[in-house]
Amino acid sequence: MKVAAAFIVVLCCLAASHALTCKEGPRFYSPEQMDAGLGHVVGVDRYKRPYFLSGLSFYSLGSASLKHVTTGPSGTWGCDRYNKVYKFVAGNWKVASGYTLQQVDAGGPGQVVGIQSSSNRTQCLSEARALAFYGTGSLTWSYLSNVLMYVSCGPETCWGVTNDYKVYVAKIRDNCGRATGWRYVSRGMKMIDVGTDGSVYALSTSGLVYQRTAFSSRSYYGTRWTNIPMCMPIKHLTYDLKNLWVVTESRLLLVCTP
Repeated sequence: MKVAAAFIVVLCCLAASHALTCKEGPRFYSPEQMDAGLGHVVGVDRYKRPYFLSGLSFYSLGSASLKHVTTGPSGTWGCDRYNKVYKFVAGNWKVASGYTLQQVDAGGPGQVVGIQSSSNRTQCLSEARALAFYGTGSLTWSYLSNVLMYVSCGPETCWGVTNDYKVYVAKIRDNCGRATGWRYVSRGMKMIDVGTDGSVYALSTSGLVYQRTAFSSRSYYGTRWTNIPMCMPIKHLTYDLKNLWVVTESRLLLVCTP
């Protein structure tokens, strides 16, 4: 019955989305959060167990218990239920002393960014420091922005969502340099993901998927949100290399492609 139900859901998504074709992804039991970058796909399940995708199967990624994972040019990072920060080194997770972060993102051109658990301020770890960390010592983070709930960076910009679901964007200079100024974009989003190609996808408070469109030399932040129809509410999403990975509220993993 579970297989039949999943098949019906996939057919529904195929019919509903005109821009993308969605199908059931590789079997991942009870996914909670996903991240994709540079061809790699990682995620955690509802029991806080991290996994990575290889071929058509997900495999255990180390032995740490994590609530959030991310992968990108500076490696694979995560944070646990106590907001401790980890980096995947030599086959297992190494905890890093320093700030405690409730969410991390490694999708920028080299830096790692995260939301400080005590203040919700956004912190940035430079590419050099992120690459050099191998499991010992503490990390030195740089202040990037004021209060955000979720943050994601691409090749030129960082996007964030506040606790009251407002979306902001900023151009970032020199890896972890000062932002040009955070510009208000819109409201009504609870998470956002920026692909390594600069594509921006967001998830609304009602579980709807949107893509930011109409970018130009005059508008690095785009001018509109374009709805990507889905047949059921979405819990989490991530985008990389023309693949949009979505986790439904019923914890079915779908992958959508052009």
